[in-house]
Amino acid sequence: MISPEKADSIGYNNARKERHFTGRCVKMTTIRGNESGTTLRNRLSKSIVQALRLLMQKQEPDAESRDLAAYIVLALEKITESVETTASAWEKRDYWMKADRFRQEWAWCEARSQALAAALQADDWASVARELALIGQALSGVEVSANNRLGKPWIGAWEKFSERAE
Repeated sequence: MISPEKADSIGYNNARKERHFTGRCVKMTTIRGNESGTTLRNRLSKSIVQALRLLMQKQEPDAESRDLAAYIVLALEKITESVETTASAWEKRDYWMKADRFRQEWAWCEARSQALAAALQADDWASVARELALIGQALSGVEVSANNRLGKPWIGAWEKFSERAE
């Protein structure tokens, strides 16, 4: 049996980290998101719709347009991850048909995110506009109130998108 001190020193059990603040020992553990897949998809869908509305108001592409479009790509990728996580959980419980229908319902996300990412990388704003229109059609049932608390999650998205693309 390895002692806890020895285990921490060799990198075993990384969840048990101790940090000393003001003389007290505080144990740090991994924080997992407590947001369900449905909540995440709803929040991201609403923020995508909000970003689409702002993008449609733009006359010419600028730095904020790049941020907005890049955010939409990143958000669609997160939705795709969430869909796969949910569907795989259903498959573990032998809900094969439900998982397949769910994947088919959200299959447009991956295709649209890849097409939009390619158009952004090529700096082809005509293709970007076409993809945004298709995304808007897919999310036509999503309602975002004027008094929302979504903020501006797209700030800095272009940098993350550019780093990922390289």
